[in-house]
Amino acid sequence: MKRVMLVTGGGRGIGAATARLAAERGYAVCINYLRDAAAEKLAKEIGGIAVAADVSVEADVVRLFETIDAKLGRLSALVNNAGVVDKGSRVEAISAARLQRMFGINVYGSFLCAREAIKRMSKRHGGAGGAIVNLSSIAAKLGGAGEYVDYAAAKGAIDTFTIGLAKELGPDGIRVNAVRPGVINTEIHAMSGDPARLARIGATAPLGRYGKPEEIARAILWLLSDEASYTTGALLDVSGGR
Repeated sequence: MKRVMLVTGGGRGIGAATARLAAERGYAVCINYLRDAAAEKLAKEIGGIAVAADVSVEADVVRLFETIDAKLGRLSALVNNAGVVDKGSRVEAISAARLQRMFGINVYGSFLCAREAIKRMSKRHGGAGGAIVNLSSIAAKLGGAGEYVDYAAAKGAIDTFTIGLAKELGPDGIRVNAVRPGVINTEIHAMSGDPARLARIGATAPLGRYGKPEEIARAILWLLSDEASYTTGALLDVSGGR
C-alpha cells in the first residue's frame, strides 16, 4: 500500500517542493490550500489530490482529513507547512487581528491537523504509526526583533509543541520533528512588504546565500523516512548556518 501524506499550505514554495519530492518517493499526496489554484494544478501533475481548507477552522480541518480518508486511505505522514507572515512591524504597532491570524494559522492550525493525524496514525487508535514534521523557522531562535516578533513567537510555540508532542506520541508509534528554515526563496517575502529582504538577509548567512525550497523539502522527507527512525523531538535548522 502507498504511504499517504498531507502537506498543508502545499500550493507553492516549501509545501509544493515537499509535495513533488514526496510523490517522486512513492507517497500518495494530498495538497491542502486556502485559495491558490496552483495547488490544483500541482496535484494533477503529481497524481495526488488537492483540498481547499482553512487550517485555522476546526470544521475545515475535520473535512480535510475525512476527504483524505475517502480518497487516499489512512494517513501515514503529516507536514504542517501552512503558515503566514505579515509586514515588518514593531510590537507596539501590531493589532489584535494580526495576532489572531498569525497564531490561528501558524499555531492552532498545526495543533488541529496534528490532532486529526494522531487519530489515524496512533497505534492507540488502531493505526500503524507514522511521522509528523512541523515547519518552524530560524526566527524562533533569533526572535524577529523590529520585524516579526509575533511570527517568531508563533514559531517558538511550534518548537515547544514539537518537543512535547514527540514525547507524548513516542509510545504510540508516531515520530514528531520540526524543520527550522532560514531565509528561503519563496513568495512569502513579497507578502512581508520587503521583497529585497531575501537577497539582503540571505547574503549575511555563513553560507553567503538564501536557501531553496527543495533544500528544505529534502530535510522534511528525511525526517519522515525510515532513515530517521530513531529521531524524534528534533528541531533541525536548515538555515545556512544562522
